[in-house]
Amino acid sequence: MPWYKGKLVKASIVPAVLIGYGVYTFDGGGFYTNQQANRDIHKLFPTYRTRLDDFLIFAPYLELGAVALAGVESRDDRINTGLVILKSELIMLTSVFAIKNLTRETRPDGSDNLSFPSGHTAQAFLAASIVHTEFRHKSQWYGIGAYTIATSVAALRMINTKHWQSDVVAGAGIGILSAHIGYLTHRNRWGRKPIIPKGMSFSPTWQGGYGFRSAAGFSGAPGLQITWRPN
Repeated sequence: MPWYKGKLVKASIVPAVLIGYGVYTFDGGGFYTNQQANRDIHKLFPTYRTRLDDFLIFAPYLELGAVALAGVESRDDRINTGLVILKSELIMLTSVFAIKNLTRETRPDGSDNLSFPSGHTAQAFLAASIVHTEFRHKSQWYGIGAYTIATSVAALRMINTKHWQSDVVAGAGIGILSAHIGYLTHRNRWGRKPIIPKGMSFSPTWQGGYGFRSAAGFSGAPGLQITWRPN
């Protein structure tokens, strides 16, 4: 398969576009600058402030748990889903805090210099990506609901004057990319039942009388007996 048709390339397209736009508009760049976006947002929401974004970042995970408890079968079992989440969270948190400390961008409200990228948005989109991946084989609406929540978090971060548009767009890309890397690098399928056809069993055997003779005088060779009783 050509490299451009590989899973990593396909998984990186959307995050690359989002992160690229965030970098393009970083620090006042781009055809629609952070300052212009901030001005337009506060024309629509001049006084509205809320802490809802602090709680909505984990709402997609609540959706994941609720759908699973309702009996909808996910792509992976709970153990492997949990392992992917832990790995993806570690990738996302490491990336976000490293970039924040490198860029040192001042927030719109001037509270600190850790604006780029938005950690809230990265967290929300990571969780939404997990929901989408686990349940898209059942219905795309699970993912649509989760991404709608994540987009609301991004919008609220700008409305609350905590982030520029570049911060939330790049944060969304980092969150999605972290989830994709978590899945692509997941190889240890802990907790899964072995894939053995029904009715098949295995048992060790010893074939005596030929093969080789050991130092202790025993002749023969070890083997494996496979028994299959089709239903």
